[in-house]
Amino acid sequence: IYAFDSSTIDLCLSVFWWAHFRKTKAGIKLHTLFDINTQIPVFIEEQNVAEDFEWDEIDTTAVHLLATCNSNAIACLRIIDYQKIGRMAVLKAWRGKGVGHAMLVEAIKICKKHGSKCIKLSAQTHAIGFYQQAGFKVVSDEYCDVHIPHVDMQLEL
Repeated sequence: IYAFDSSTIDLCLSVFWWAHFRKTKAGIKLHTLFDINTQIPVFIEEQNVAEDFEWDEIDTTAVHLLATCNSNAIACLRIIDYQKIGRMAVLKAWRGKGVGHAMLVEAIKICKKHGSKCIKLSAQTHAIGFYQQAGFKVVSDEYCDVHIPHVDMQLEL
């Protein structure tokens, strides 16, 4: 048995033509449901992260967001204690189409709603610009996490 909350994020149909939601609207659904079919291809297969590292005890208490299109998982992320965003993954075919941005914006809203004053994340260095567009700032030197270069970033709310 799974318990989940579902939210639909409205999108502009002329820009997000692939996210047909209603006759005149586009949208994606976010669920607080953990979906291994999304994270496995991105983290474990594409980025060669060991499966035992990918799954941890934090998964049981984190809020998980899942974006779907036509009932297929296309992206996910988790929120830890409404103060940290992590494990953000977008399937390769869906990158550059606004899904990641929509999920990040929704995660920020959820953190704000729960009283967070600052949101932190560990960003792969190739994604720094993506997070900067949402207002996050780099707050550390580069370091390696599971053989992938990262920096710490944060957003003051």
